[in-house]
Amino acid sequence: MEIISFVGESSALRKSTPGFSLPRFQKKVSKKRSISSSQKKIISPLNFAHSRSFSKTERQFTAVGISKIFSVLLFGSILMLVPVTVFNVLSFFENHTGQLAFASNSNQELEFLDSAMSRFAMNDSLSDSFDENGNVLSADGSVLTAASVGIGEKVTFQTYTVKSGDSISTISRKFGLSNISTLIAVNDISNVRALRSGQKLKVPSMDGLVYTVQPGDSLNSLSVKYHVSVEEILDANDLTSEMLTRGMSLFIPGAKMDALSLKKAMGELFVYPITAAWRLTSRFGPRKDPFTGVASSHTGIDMACPTGTPIRSAMSGKVAYVGWSNVFGNYVIINHASGYQTLYGHMSKALVKKGQAVDQNTKIGLVGSTGYSTGPHLHFTVYKNGNLVDPMTLLKR
Repeated sequence: MEIISFVGESSALRKSTPGFSLPRFQKKVSKKRSISSSQKKIISPLNFAHSRSFSKTERQFTAVGISKIFSVLLFGSILMLVPVTVFNVLSFFENHTGQLAFASNSNQELEFLDSAMSRFAMNDSLSDSFDENGNVLSADGSVLTAASVGIGEKVTFQTYTVKSGDSISTISRKFGLSNISTLIAVNDISNVRALRSGQKLKVPSMDGLVYTVQPGDSLNSLSVKYHVSVEEILDANDLTSEMLTRGMSLFIPGAKMDALSLKKAMGELFVYPITAAWRLTSRFGPRKDPFTGVASSHTGIDMACPTGTPIRSAMSGKVAYVGWSNVFGNYVIINHASGYQTLYGHMSKALVKKGQAVDQNTKIGLVGSTGYSTGPHLHFTVYKNGNLVDPMTLLKR
């Protein structure tokens, strides 16, 4: 006798055969049809072909595989983010360090500085040719006066070509000028130390400055401002009227540059060696040793900023030495006019050579943390005639 059975939704008829058990067959079909809804949700969005023909084992394997893939991707992303985050955090603290400290004691620092500065002391041949106000000195050291040059006549100009060995003071003396600010102002010289052989200068017949008339100016106001009589201004410029017009160029006889402008032109005005953002983390003078707590002396100032920040010469001069020490790591010493010397320590890299002439725009090195240092910063020291000077008393922004 034949037994006919319907399986699921199929219309195909199956015949019983020896060894075929109806209960076992129904149980197997029931398991096959009882795929969980969660498994269907996993398979369906992926749009697998013939998904209904997957066995339970195959579908479970697919779900587990996808889950593992997502887990591996997530774990890999975390592994990639962790080192990047740690690096950024460490870089921030390295480049924005707090109070900086030397691992050496102050005696070692002072001994090194005294030795270095004495070895590279500057023989300033220009400092005795004029005084701090720019007055040209005679051979006996006396100051030339305007009376010895002559005032009260019309100013005339001639051209002079700078020769090898000339300086602003020797040229001034050659033409009877009593103050170096005359040549500086008339020729609009921004850096006297940059004078070169072959350069042409306009030389007036008397001391004074060239002034451009501004709105509201009058001969009386200019007379008061520059301490010169109205008649002298009229004579020097061969004027027949006191009427002034905006933009008119006047020669003011006997006038001098102010001290600040003169120092800037002479490259003798100290400026901060770092123009980027920085923090003062240690001042000049007495301080507690950062390790022992014992009172010590700091020979300069510490300017903290990120590694690689450009360092410039604080004043025009000539590089005396470029080297390395256990105290200051990579350092540079520069000789300046009037007996000044500066030292720049802990550089990551020096960018100048011994004997090189520099000015306040010259990039001499990059900030670092070499030598005995706990973070990136510039240690800046100033000497005047062999004696330490507080840099903050000289620096101008």
